[in-house]
Amino acid sequence: MTVSQPPSPPPPSASESLPETERADPRFRDLETRSTAGLLEALLGGQAGAVAAVEAALPAIERATEAVARRLGGDRASRLVYCGAGTSGRLAMQDGVELGPTFNWPAERAVFLLAGGVTSLALAREGAEDDTDTARALIAESGVCARDVVIGVAASGRTPFTLASVQAARERGALTVGLANDPDAPLLHSSECPILLRTGAEALAGSTRLAAGTAQKIALNLLSTAVMIRLGKVFRGRMVDMRPSNEKLRRRAERMVADVTQCGLERARAALEASDGRIREAILRAEAETRG
Repeated sequence: MTVSQPPSPPPPSASESLPETERADPRFRDLETRSTAGLLEALLGGQAGAVAAVEAALPAIERATEAVARRLGGDRASRLVYCGAGTSGRLAMQDGVELGPTFNWPAERAVFLLAGGVTSLALAREGAEDDTDTARALIAESGVCARDVVIGVAASGRTPFTLASVQAARERGALTVGLANDPDAPLLHSSECPILLRTGAEALAGSTRLAAGTAQKIALNLLSTAVMIRLGKVFRGRMVDMRPSNEKLRRRAERMVADVTQCGLERARAALEASDGRIREAILRAEAETRG
């Protein structure tokens, strides 16, 4: 008696075998034929989806915030290390660079490992994202250790440079955070604090500078800002550790001191000058003078 075998399942289509971020959404097969208004509406819909993806990820961002703040707050030599390639790497580096002027985060406590080096900020070097040897070497040369926090960002979560950086950092004891837009991303499994930003297929297939990039930017903003707040760099909703390094920021610092202490702008300006521009100290000085 011959027993018939059940039919084999059909092989996955080329699209189904791809990460979600690389798939083509059939709703947008006619994208280039749409009116400009229709085209913009489709692209904007992807941006709205990015916000929804971050909202769904808030519990993971919360866990990462608390873990990162504990690690950075426990050792004044601890550092934030950002890793990425292409759009993801540029967004990661931008987030870290802005911590200096906004929160007076020391330059020596911020490290940027970008595939292809800093020249990749202005000149795309897509081939550099496959260089795992360089990634591991940069982690070692940077002296990444258990006191540090390493944040890796990759839309697919499969970028070899980023994945190798995070894996090497974790081997050296660093706290690792991984942001990816695909639920099956190896980066999420390799990180102690995974953050899935599930934006799905792009309106323009594979162009992860769109919804995926927007979700990454929002999530990085939330994470780093919340961490800085937990580290005590905000007082009464103000950036009291901000560096007033130009005229606009000096005026902002004066208003900040005046608003917090309920003193006039002239007294706020004098307090800042006496404190060498340090807003936190100026607030304490102005409050003491007001009480006196």
